[in-house]
Amino acid sequence: MASNDVKLLGVWPSAFVNRVMMALKIKSIKYEFIETNPHEKTELLVKSNPVHKKIPVLFRGDEIICESLVIVQYIDDAWVDGPSILPSDPYDRAVARFWAAYIDEKWFLLFPDMVYYGWIQMGYLDTY
Repeated sequence: MASNDVKLLGVWPSAFVNRVMMALKIKSIKYEFIETNPHEKTELLVKSNPVHKKIPVLFRGDEIICESLVIVQYIDDAWVDGPSILPSDPYDRAVARFWAAYIDEKWFLLFPDMVYYGWIQMGYLDTY
């Protein structure tokens, strides 16, 4: 098992990063936040997530986990103390995963300005 040295790579205005931050808070997990501009594709980001090259990325010792929904499920499975994030019943868990994926695939596409507004304010995105 990895050590409990937990780090989160991301930028705070990201809804996907906030999803992971909420899961860490629910489980009372202490972590270091490493802020990065996701549009710069830093060496750390590319090395940590070579497939998608995007945030968030969770580090736990030498383990690296990518994609917010996968990270939340990992947090729920790896830290059994504290409240459960996903339901324990397999069917209810599947339904929760369905709606989480639906939100990722459909909901955020409906409100692109809302999702990126914070990034514009922080100077992470150019406005034309």
